Amino acid sequence: MEFILLGFGNVPELQVLLFLLFLVIYIMTMAGNILTVMLVVADPHLQTPMYFFLGNLSCLETCYTSNILPRMLASLRTGDRTISVSGCFMQLYCFGVLACSECYLLAAMSYDRYLAICKPRHYVSLMNDRFCFQLVVGSWISGFVAASIIVSGISMLMFCAPNKIDHFLCEFNVVIKLSCSDTHSMVLVAFLLSSLFTLPPFLLTLTSYISIITTILRIPSSTGRQKVFSTCSSHLMVVTIYYGTLIIVYLLPDINTLRGMTKVFSAFYTILTPLVNPLIYSLRNKEVKEALRKVVRKLGTFTAVQRIQANAFRSK
Repeated sequence: MEFILLGFGNVPELQVLLFLLFLVIYIMTMAGNILTVMLVVADPHLQTPMYFFLGNLSCLETCYTSNILPRMLASLRTGDRTISVSGCFMQLYCFGVLACSECYLLAAMSYDRYLAICKPRHYVSLMNDRFCFQLVVGSWISGFVAASIIVSGISMLMFCAPNKIDHFLCEFNVVIKLSCSDTHSMVLVAFLLSSLFTLPPFLLTLTSYISIITTILRIPSSTGRQKVFSTCSSHLMVVTIYYGTLIIVYLLPDINTLRGMTKVFSAFYTILTPLVNPLIYSLRNKEVKEALRKVVRKLGTFTAVQRIQANAFRSK
């Protein structure tokens, strides 16, 4: 009827500290990503393909974080680490949708940078509004299809004791180990789907950046190379963190040395990546910082006007 998410319960003396840490991370992640979406929507200068993808990535990261951290915070606060079977499958489904969608969305962003740097003359005609919308919708559809097939297959398995999941979320590799059914076919299907829905965007991203780096190296001046590279360095950092930890968790051999670090590496692409995305894109991007300054100035002006009106009302 239920599973037990062990999470970080092996360090009970750090439960309060972990609760405060993850609470701060959750607040900062939600604030940073929601602010990014608001800036992209409100500022006309940010309504370009690159920022359209960035806004969608921030929406995805908001859902990603909300799928994991509230449940973890409740567990750390109350000590209740149980989760119903249906709740576990729902978390697994949302996790699969968002993880797969992010792979394709990062690939779309890398393709956008490839066209902007390697094919600048054709960029406006190729990366039009309709094509951008199709890339985003296709990213979400791929996530829903992959997660629906995998979770529907898992839901038909039989589960028996022990019901303890040595993780902080319901994730395929740890849930499937608790089944007492024959899982060989399910593991094969999951592997094929994971390869089908994650390998193509990874190869597209890799190919795009190989072409981008090759083009940058052909620029004669160092100033020109630095200026061009700055337009894609933020995205390259995000891709490296995300795919690097995914490869460590899912593709490296399941040995004891790495098994103990699985939760730590998983925290990178499920918790830390949504946190650093808005920081990387905003702190390293002049347009986003300028849009933020405009919003702050407008808020300051609005506050000042409200204060003046309030003082005038009191004087009457």
